[in-house]
Amino acid sequence: MKKTWILIVLFSVSLINAQAFKGKGDIKFDVAANIQEHGSGIRISNDYGLGENMSIGITASYLLSVSKDGLGNKPDFGDRADVKVRFNANLGNVFNVDKKVDIYPGLDLGLRNFGAHLGARYFFTDGFGVMSEIGFPIAKYKPEATGFERLNNQFVFNIGASFNL
Repeated sequence: MKKTWILIVLFSVSLINAQAFKGKGDIKFDVAANIQEHGSGIRISNDYGLGENMSIGITASYLLSVSKDGLGNKPDFGDRADVKVRFNANLGNVFNVDKKVDIYPGLDLGLRNFGAHLGARYFFTDGFGVMSEIGFPIAKYKPEATGFERLNNQFVFNIGASFNL
């Protein structure tokens, strides 16, 4: 009986017609875990479709768990928080992958650096999916960043949920 229910659920999920990126006017909202060296936290993001393959958005992150420095100091709020504006090239349909998948490289300009990111979203239903993204700085505002200045100014990995609004 258990195997029958699993088969029914899998078959039902395969019939759902979810689309990852719909183009102009499409709005995505992501909530993710932010994982980086010496810290982890939460990240929220919102993207708005400008055209068939372009979107802009904003991202905010806050590190909840941060390693203390060598002197036992903890970072201030300003060291833990970051806000970025971003531009994405949504390329799921260019690569001719499943309509439930969106692959998006992009650029971002934040409080700490000018950087790039590469992400992917997979939608199970029309409103809910999962996402994963990596990001890295291209040009840091403080090239010789030390201590807590390196937080939110390094390679970062995000994984979480994505919603169509």
